[in-house]
Amino acid sequence: MNNWVENLSETKFAYLVLAPTLVIFTAIALWPILFTLRTSMYADSFSQFTGAFVGLQNYVEIVTGQRGAILIRPFFDLSNPFQSILPTTMIYTAVSVVLITALGFVQALVLNKTFRGRSIVRTAVLIPWAVPIVIQGMIFYLMFIPGGFGTRILHDIGLVGARPLSNSASTVGIVTLAAIWKRSAYVALIVLAGLQSIDEHLYDVAKVAGASRWQQFRMITLPQAIPTLMVAMLLTSIGSMRVYGQIDAIANCSTMPSITCAVVGTFNGSLYGTASALAFLTALLIGSVSMIYLVVLSRSRAGGI
Repeated sequence: MNNWVENLSETKFAYLVLAPTLVIFTAIALWPILFTLRTSMYADSFSQFTGAFVGLQNYVEIVTGQRGAILIRPFFDLSNPFQSILPTTMIYTAVSVVLITALGFVQALVLNKTFRGRSIVRTAVLIPWAVPIVIQGMIFYLMFIPGGFGTRILHDIGLVGARPLSNSASTVGIVTLAAIWKRSAYVALIVLAGLQSIDEHLYDVAKVAGASRWQQFRMITLPQAIPTLMVAMLLTSIGSMRVYGQIDAIANCSTMPSITCAVVGTFNGSLYGTASALAFLTALLIGSVSMIYLVVLSRSRAGGI
């Protein structure tokens, strides 16, 4: 037995050591998914947990808009995307991921420099990330109520109306702004760790070769930071697609419908079949987006992009 273990490669030995933990983790993670999938194939019932077995009917009716009355908002309607669950979720995700990643990258570049008071600045950057979502929601709610500080500024320049939190498009923008304020610091930390792992000798060689700062950034910093940026974008995308707390604290789900809002609303209404189908659709969406990120990340590490 000892000889068998000793003959294992480092990779196989690592898998052997991690096997018990992986089995337990898989069981814990897999059981809720399977239970949700099973529940999603049963009709809603107010007298018991689930009704009759209906197969994929819940999914079909959700996607085709037949559950619009139950969901309050249509699941997919491009004619009015800010009133539709899936388009609103994807618009919010796309905009917030781009802006959060860009701002977090800029913060990481600044924090990676050596200057007086850098430790204080790094601590200050983390403050928004440390603020609980409920408190953050109250801050932005008070800023954008009629007559609020944020409302007055944006209303004067014509970006929002007098009651921005009653308008779906404006609410999406405000929730996105809140997400940027809170999550950009988290992205900055992730990217900063990647920047600090870059070999300084690369910059020394570039300086000797006469490369400008822009050339150093384009040829060294950006390519080296891409894998870390992809990880940050993946985590931000997952968080954005399942957003609920910020919407509930700042406005409400009827003003800014999202998939998670639909899940919570139907679950609270004891519509467990519909809620489970929506939850599984959310998981499929997150899984699909995650797979895209992982494929791009693997290609970037292999030098494919």
